[in-house]
Amino acid sequence: MANSAHGIGGLVFDDKKKARAPEWNVFFALILIVVVFEVLGMILQGQSLLFDTDGRFDSIFNEQRVKIIILQVSIVGIIALGSTQVIILGGIDLSPGSIVGLTAMISMSFAQVAQVNGMVNPKLMFDGVADLPVFVPVLIGLVVGIAAGIVNGALIAYTKIPPFIATLGMMVAARGAAKWWSKGQPISFPTESYATIGSGMMPVVIFFSLAVLFHLILKYTVYGKHTYAIGSNEQASRMSGIKVDRHKVLVYTIAAALAALAAIVLSSKNLTAQAGMGVMYELDAIAMTVIGGESLSGGRGSIIGTVLGSLIFGVIISGFTFLRLDAYYQEMVKGVIIVGAVVLDQWRQQRAAARL
Repeated sequence: MANSAHGIGGLVFDDKKKARAPEWNVFFALILIVVVFEVLGMILQGQSLLFDTDGRFDSIFNEQRVKIIILQVSIVGIIALGSTQVIILGGIDLSPGSIVGLTAMISMSFAQVAQVNGMVNPKLMFDGVADLPVFVPVLIGLVVGIAAGIVNGALIAYTKIPPFIATLGMMVAARGAAKWWSKGQPISFPTESYATIGSGMMPVVIFFSLAVLFHLILKYTVYGKHTYAIGSNEQASRMSGIKVDRHKVLVYTIAAALAALAAIVLSSKNLTAQAGMGVMYELDAIAMTVIGGESLSGGRGSIIGTVLGSLIFGVIISGFTFLRLDAYYQEMVKGVIIVGAVVLDQWRQQRAAARL
């Protein structure tokens, strides 16, 4: 059977030259990193990172460590799902970490109990506002995130401010508002129903459920097609009839709403909210998307790649802890990986352009 077919203008299609999906490269990188830590673990610690070599579990895996790896990246992973869509659009968002701090403070204010150990809650933010149904703080938190996203998107779409500047302004303003909300004091003692949101493995369930949802949305809906189209060529998208400005507002709003949801999960998990929550989360989220094979120039990327990128992050963090290496090595390695991923992406683009 012939492996090629002639098309318009005599162009020839050769199925042997089909490019492998970039997600496979990220998956192979994940496997390689796991293997490296496994080898180092056996040499330096005499133990395996992910496998049960002591017969403590019913499966071959070290279930506790696997859970920790996934759990520690799930909340930032929720933010990364929004960052993925923003970067595919050709933008950037520096505000999610500050939106996390602001949303956590406001949501927790409406999630508090009236009494603690039979006495009035010493951290009660508003008199008479306590023991509310769980949907109230969740809804208020999401509204805060949506409002921040609309401001980001409107500034970028209608005033033509560069995304870096617009979201940088939101990052500073939201962090200041988080500190102002309770004059810098933490807010604690949520209701049991609110605390359930981030308990156990619920952050992981929420993360993967949202990942499946947005994977399907980006791949099979008009929203996804328009997002990729605008990121690939904004002017061509305008000429094609796509309402680019309105779509930008929508994408940034969704990204901020996901950051707000991450804040709700985080404050629920920690049973407290502090203005400093979410610091550097936006950079970790961007790093996850870049490691996952997403192009910072826009138009390319996937939710699957971002999920794999988050797992790579988790393995690196747990691996360094497992090897008992100081935390600052993690930051240095993250930086090297991020720069390396961007350099690799640029090389791929130049190579693809050279083939045309």
